[in-house]
Amino acid sequence: MNTTQSNLLELILPGLSIAPLLDKDLDAAQAHLDDLTKPQGSLGRLEDLAQKLYAISGGQTPINVSPAIMLTVAGDHGVAEQGVSPFPKAVTRQMVQNFFNNGAGVNVLCRTSGMDLRVVDAGCDGGPYEPHSILIERRLGDGTADMSQGPAMSRETCLKGLRMGVELAHQLADEGYRCLGVGEMGIANSTAGTALYCSLLNFTPEQMTGPGAGANADMVRHKTEIVRKALAVNEPMLRDGDPINTLAAVGGFEIVLMAGLMLGAASRRLPVLVDGFICSAAYVAALHICPQLADYAVLSHASAEPGHVRALSKLTGGESRNNPLLHLSMRLGEGTGGAVAYHLLRCAAAMYNDMATFSSAGVAGKTC
Repeated sequence: MNTTQSNLLELILPGLSIAPLLDKDLDAAQAHLDDLTKPQGSLGRLEDLAQKLYAISGGQTPINVSPAIMLTVAGDHGVAEQGVSPFPKAVTRQMVQNFFNNGAGVNVLCRTSGMDLRVVDAGCDGGPYEPHSILIERRLGDGTADMSQGPAMSRETCLKGLRMGVELAHQLADEGYRCLGVGEMGIANSTAGTALYCSLLNFTPEQMTGPGAGANADMVRHKTEIVRKALAVNEPMLRDGDPINTLAAVGGFEIVLMAGLMLGAASRRLPVLVDGFICSAAYVAALHICPQLADYAVLSHASAEPGHVRALSKLTGGESRNNPLLHLSMRLGEGTGGAVAYHLLRCAAAMYNDMATFSSAGVAGKTC
């Protein structure tokens, strides 16, 4: 970790650090995988995943990714007033209530995959919710300001949100969770995510702007122009590439919390499942704060949102072991892709922990 990255982490929370995975742990994992009763490499990406999980654990066995929790982080966006989504801002609050009622896709898929679910209110319009068994309140305000008119939030608010995300991840690690997933809910958050990709990865608004929650072609063109306007209006905060300033200028309360959650999970050596387009924008920002985060992140799926694969290709450098685990044409968000991908982490851990080795099974032909 270089000095600049260390300083950014210290700004978020004094003493915060993310340790790199060790070559000796990666090598030991590979040796064990090659000794399992199968042709070497025959379980493909599951082997890559198991190697990563072993190194994340610091070389501890058995690998354990349970219990796991999905954090669906919700927040509203002032830019929704610019007509960038086919749904009104009120839908954010309505969908959070649907999460409370166990009626959303993420509820169903977390139950199916064996993940706990919590909904984090990072700043939905309309004030705090009534207490609920799955609600975690970490509010930064009643939605962001309109980023097409100026910064979505102040740098101080952004740092506060990052810190709250880190501290929440630490709290969950202390409670015994061994894997974190992050997802989101927020009308117009694909507009914020698009602006983040453009600023941090040097894409144009035309390259990255997509339909989000179902915008038609005319609305996508309008949304593209709003992204372009937001980037121009906030150019003084964006010009130096500082990821905290970028998050403050064109991010969202839920995006900031997710970035903090990822950094916090990695600092406690927990794998973190990254969901789709918007969640990956938070990941890009967090990576710019600390690139070592990549060691702990698992890209769960390639979103059907057009810009997602383009952005991830730039991040992963085309290396297959770093690509998203699933390609299911999903674009719901909420953490649904992470909930589906979690089963693959369980499979990878079980394969590493429970398969026989050639020596223990008395099977000849280790190099078959």
